Amino acid sequence: MASRYIRRSIEPVLLQAVGQFPSVVLTGPRQAGKTTVLRKLLGDKFRYVSLELPDVRAAALTDPRGFLAAFEPPVILDEIQHAPGLLPYIKADIDDNRQIAGRYVLSGSQNLLLMEQVTETLAGRTAILRLMPLSLRELQGTPARPLAWELAGEKPETASRHIPFWDFVLTGGYPELWASSKRSLDLWFGAYTQTYLERDVRTLRQIGDLTQFQGFLRTLAARSTGLLNLARLAGDLGIALNTAKAWLSVLEATHQVVVVRPYFANVGKRLVKTPRVFFTDTGLLCHLVGLKTAEHSASGPMAGALMETAVFGELYKALLAGGQEPRIYFWRTSAGTEVDFVVEIGQKLIPIEVKVSATPTPRMARAIAGLQADLPDKVSPGFVVHPGDTALPLMPGVSSLPIARL
Repeated sequence: MASRYIRRSIEPVLLQAVGQFPSVVLTGPRQAGKTTVLRKLLGDKFRYVSLELPDVRAAALTDPRGFLAAFEPPVILDEIQHAPGLLPYIKADIDDNRQIAGRYVLSGSQNLLLMEQVTETLAGRTAILRLMPLSLRELQGTPARPLAWELAGEKPETASRHIPFWDFVLTGGYPELWASSKRSLDLWFGAYTQTYLERDVRTLRQIGDLTQFQGFLRTLAARSTGLLNLARLAGDLGIALNTAKAWLSVLEATHQVVVVRPYFANVGKRLVKTPRVFFTDTGLLCHLVGLKTAEHSASGPMAGALMETAVFGELYKALLAGGQEPRIYFWRTSAGTEVDFVVEIGQKLIPIEVKVSATPTPRMARAIAGLQADLPDKVSPGFVVHPGDTALPLMPGVSSLPIARL
């Protein structure tokens, strides 16, 4: 039986890009649903070729001209990073047919290598989009729902499917896990981590001791959302600081983590300069720190970090799906005053506090009010996001907001 297709927020932007650019690159982590989306939206008009298959890859590498002649545009070339030698020939074909949009759609998972090759060869000829694992709004059946500050008083779209929040946190957003309720999360994430380590990590960096890298990954997960002291983490693991930096760059390049930096403004305060690190999938984070149930996730010591990771994921995925480069920061003074997220939209900042309590109170809005007082011309009304159902004003310029309505 075919799995139910879950509509993705990126679909309108992807179709727009295909209609305007000669080539489109869709990248993102493995198993995020890139192939499924491309075949669903473009399968009727585009040929599909997977370069992950050894014989197909060999043909592309041996005779790139003949390969492209055999698979004339419009064509989807999946896992393009396996045959980078095709890119100069794709460029030549595009230049010969510059007025024609939607000739090539390229997809791949290894962001670092793929982006280096694409930007060098197809600069000015391609749109680059990123597809992340499923967001809560996509699972709810409201992929086109605007972010809270984009509604402008409009009533939000009603969800067609109820997703218990902590079940979503434990499962994460990889589509395969939502296709079957019988699939073991432990087995799936164990296999995903092993495959990811063996293939992508070794492709991007020469990592001799995978066991040591796994220790780095799990330690980073345990400290996620906190201020990232990479030197201390490296010292605790007995590895060189440069090694820790290299491994972190691998995790960033393969879309497993995002490093979030503090927002700086000249307000006469001493601000913390250390970044924070966020995993892009809560399910993987739960697996790495050993959480097995939604109840333990909600009530254990990682609950706050998981809630912040989920909110970050919703913001990050929604902005990417809209074709924007996410500009998400945090605000923290040396005195300890902190706003969890500051989203830069144009010339304005949207402050967001995250609370694990389902019963928000005005006290939870104090940090946002302080930031609004420090930067009155830049900071817009803010939100205290929580896992409950209540959306109420907490004080002037700050409202509580359920994550399901973010």
